[in-house]
Amino acid sequence: MKIPKYLTIMYIVVLGITLGAGLFAGAVVAPVTFHSELYLGDEILSRFQEGLIMAENFKRLGYLVSFTVLVVALYEGYKYKMFDREAMTTIPAFLVMSSGLLYSFYYIPQILEFQKEGEQITESKLFENTHFASELDFKLFTFALLALLIRTLYRNLRA
Repeated sequence: MKIPKYLTIMYIVVLGITLGAGLFAGAVVAPVTFHSELYLGDEILSRFQEGLIMAENFKRLGYLVSFTVLVVALYEGYKYKMFDREAMTTIPAFLVMSSGLLYSFYYIPQILEFQKEGEQITESKLFENTHFASELDFKLFTFALLALLIRTLYRNLRA
């Protein structure tokens, strides 16, 4: 049984929304938040306070990422079960799911835990390494999501 076109369209929309939200958060929200003095005139917020705001933004983005992981698992899992599979789709789908789960259920909670311990821990090497790894993970998620979106569009426009 083939997946109805309207489900495929909704799938593509979810992938596109999540990709757009991730790019917007990384390219617009983070730079503005971490340079608040440029927009407020003075350094009203400390780096730690800016980090608290940014963590809340990424925590909320994590809800969308988790939803997208679920949608990808259901859609691609069904296609896999129906023997409608190919490596060019399976690999990015796996990367979206694994990196999305890491982001939502490991990195974000870990960073929030660090922040609860106060400003000193966020200046530590452990926090710095965790934050860097979370950035790499989210970049992997974004690139895999883009590859999955392009491949899904290509397969469905060609059909």
